Amino acid sequence: MKKKIAVVGYGVIGKRVADAIQLQDDMELVGVCDVVSDWRIKMAEHKSYPVFAFDDAFQKQMTSGGISINGNLDDLIAKADIMVDCTPKQIASKNIDKYRKANLKFIVQGGEKHEVTGHSFSAENNYESALGLECTRVVSCNTTSIIRTLTALKKARLLKKARGTLLRRATDPWESHLGGIMNTLVPEKDIPSHQGPDAQTVDPQLDVITAAVKVPETLSHLHYWNVQLTRKASKEEVLKAFSKSTRISLINYTDGLSSNNTIKELMLAMGRPYGDMYEVALWQDMLQVVDDELFYAYVVDNQAIVIPETIDAIRALTGIEKNADSSIRKTNKSLGLKRSFGN
Repeated sequence: MKKKIAVVGYGVIGKRVADAIQLQDDMELVGVCDVVSDWRIKMAEHKSYPVFAFDDAFQKQMTSGGISINGNLDDLIAKADIMVDCTPKQIASKNIDKYRKANLKFIVQGGEKHEVTGHSFSAENNYESALGLECTRVVSCNTTSIIRTLTALKKARLLKKARGTLLRRATDPWESHLGGIMNTLVPEKDIPSHQGPDAQTVDPQLDVITAAVKVPETLSHLHYWNVQLTRKASKEEVLKAFSKSTRISLINYTDGLSSNNTIKELMLAMGRPYGDMYEVALWQDMLQVVDDELFYAYVVDNQAIVIPETIDAIRALTGIEKNADSSIRKTNKSLGLKRSFGN
């Protein structure tokens, strides 16, 4: 029996989650819920996704905007086995009372606090700990990349401590005309920045500190990491550790992939939906090891990296797949993840 999945919030993340659910053979998308009446929700209707309004007031607005509405959030809740809330920061936490009253499992995204669910999720690190839980939080794009890369080193028994600098995109591409920054760099005031402590909500054993700088671009994030290893190691050992992750793709600067925009162009050339990159794109020819110190850099697609994690979180909470590797393989195959973009 396919699990019935509802998506609340059909924005940057929600629309991608909905599309990904449609690709799974053990899930059924029963509807998407939003408050807008513009081109965004009209695309959901174009894809024949059942559209629901948040409440009766928004239903009236959306109907006036020419959208065919199947009901409100309460109606969608009645159809679902699990709610995936992809609404903007601090909105999901206001919705969860409805989910709990309906005795429904639910997932929120990284904009919410860890305390909202008491569990934070990253598939390659702690899938089993989410089995059968009422709820979980899929951590943010930056935190997801941190957990993936450091977990790979940890599994190889190479990780002692990690210090990272994050160059963060200023805003989402679709709303860059509304805000963002220009001709400046904005360092986050606090060190550690929030991503390091956030990674520890998934894996408290990680010794990780981050600093972040907001930069005037919208395509992705760029991370630089300095990791102290547990011992002297070779570059080959480190690359072997990273290659064990199915969600890290090793790339080469010498292949012309020398910037985030060239990587984006590659995703578009590959025919990825929206030009999305679900993997961490890590430069293997830039990576260096000096005795027990490791230096590396990678690019994070802030709009796409959490999509496979969300699909795996659905399987973990509902129990339709109890083995992490099996779920990850299913998700990777359906979305076309690659360990290398060279073939």
